[in-house]
Amino acid sequence: MRAGPFIVAAFLFEASAAFGAEPMAASDIKTTFFNGQPFTAASPTGTKFTMTFTPDGKMTRTALAPSGKTNAGTWKLNAKGFCTSWERAKPNCFTVVPIGENKWSIQHIATTITTTVAVWSK
Repeated sequence: MRAGPFIVAAFLFEASAAFGAEPMAASDIKTTFFNGQPFTAASPTGTKFTMTFTPDGKMTRTALAPSGKTNAGTWKLNAKGFCTSWERAKPNCFTVVPIGENKWSIQHIATTITTTVAVWSK
């Protein structure tokens, strides 16, 4: 029975480490994601996409659903992370926070509220 409190403490430590993770630096975002290699993005509703960000500032997003629709846009780095501008949409800025092995939370930057808009995985 002595292992019980230890297991609970270990779980709480891991949970706090995940929630306390620092956003990635812009240079690390560029190296990890904006290199022309595709990766998977999942929205909070479960919709999945293949994302590709190329070093020249362009990006594509292809739905993995039956529609397979592809959108294009541009990206740029900023001091806190990156900003995107998709076709027919206003620009938005985000931070990238590691949340596990090969998983990152993409968080919309707002004045007082941060919202997770996707989870990226490789």
